Amino acid sequence: MDVDVIVIGSGQAGVPLATRLARDGKRVVLAERDQPGGTCVNYGCTPTKTMMASAQAAHDARRAASLGVDVGEVRVDLSRVVARKDAMVHEWRASVEKSIAGAGERLTLVRAHARFTGERQVEMGGATYRAETVIVNTGARPAVPPLDGLDGVPWLDNRRVMELTELPVHLLVLGGGYVGCEFAQMFRRFGSRVTIVGSAAHLLDREDADVSEAVQDAFGAEGIEMVLGASAKSVARDGAGVRLRLEDGREMEGSHLLVAVGRKPNTDDLGCEAAGIRLTERGAIEVDDRFATSAEGVYAVGDVTGGPQFTHTAWDDGRILFDLLQGTGRRTAAGRTIPYAVFTDPQVARAGLSETDARKDGVAYELATMPFSAIARAWETGRSAGMMKLLLDPQTERILGVTIVGAEAGELLHAFVPLMQSGTSARAIVDAEFVHPTFAEGVQSLVMRLPRYKLS
Repeated sequence: MDVDVIVIGSGQAGVPLATRLARDGKRVVLAERDQPGGTCVNYGCTPTKTMMASAQAAHDARRAASLGVDVGEVRVDLSRVVARKDAMVHEWRASVEKSIAGAGERLTLVRAHARFTGERQVEMGGATYRAETVIVNTGARPAVPPLDGLDGVPWLDNRRVMELTELPVHLLVLGGGYVGCEFAQMFRRFGSRVTIVGSAAHLLDREDADVSEAVQDAFGAEGIEMVLGASAKSVARDGAGVRLRLEDGREMEGSHLLVAVGRKPNTDDLGCEAAGIRLTERGAIEVDDRFATSAEGVYAVGDVTGGPQFTHTAWDDGRILFDLLQGTGRRTAAGRTIPYAVFTDPQVARAGLSETDARKDGVAYELATMPFSAIARAWETGRSAGMMKLLLDPQTERILGVTIVGAEAGELLHAFVPLMQSGTSARAIVDAEFVHPTFAEGVQSLVMRLPRYKLS
């Protein structure tokens, strides 16, 4: 069957592309083997942040006494937390399905696994489709480490851990990245004992050491145990729980094991070889800055390309590609500023270079740092944990990078992102008037710690 466009995967790039192209008059087939909405709606952002809101509520209730408010014993009903999460996921998924249906008869949703069988030829649901344009948005899934004994224990990934309705007595978290850290703090606040086991010397090891240490201090204050710089060797059942053995011979027992050691692109069952699509060593689809693959007429967007695995990046991929396909695009993936946030408490948010990156690449910079406790609003609300740092180009006064560890860091970061994307001088922040008392005025205070902007 010949159509104009085939979109494989209904994630945050696939659905907007499919619906917009259909409204533009193209005959589009959208393939989805699981639930519409991709990882974000079903197993990622929506469910995790919904459950983290419950964990935050429990934490705020426990710390209320420090603000002069007594609330009594705090009890978490995990089954109700999960039920609320499921309802939220259903609501967002229904919204995605409504969007697909609203695109009209030119868009056909096929609920089946899709696989290339030739050049721009895809088999799905027992039928073969051909199109001049094929877009791959198949995302990624949790990576499974080669850990001896893992097949013999009921280990959890980010999807299964959110299906638990009874609190783990002791949750072992293998991996100190953003997924591991978010779930570790979530379940600690629910009431579980939690131990993070990470092979790197710090949590969130892609960040500067002082950034990681700020998070580790906060985790330690909440009673989260951390075993860092330690590699897991094997795991085995231990009664109703698990026993994890490290390379150095140490052992630890837990009731549950969460494995969060990264994600793997969904390409191994996609038939890329038949389509002439080249993959990287890690199994990601190779693309250029216009999202074109090695196969003519085939494009790939989102996590499957091996780039930054963020929902907002996939969404931006999609809108850039749409304009390029329409011949109206002026942007490509090259040179864009990609912000991100880790939704721990305190949050960690960054855009641009870290100080470690700048040193490694030999980039000249001026540096400003500031403890989050220097913000009046942080003290007033009892949320003073964290720090901020800014890297400035000494020649152009453009912002090279900014990292914020603190309350609502993910929101505060956006004061910098438009300036970084447009190449605007940091002086724009200095000259602006910020409301007091807000967390946001800390953004201005940080910039004004640079000697060139200090008040005389």
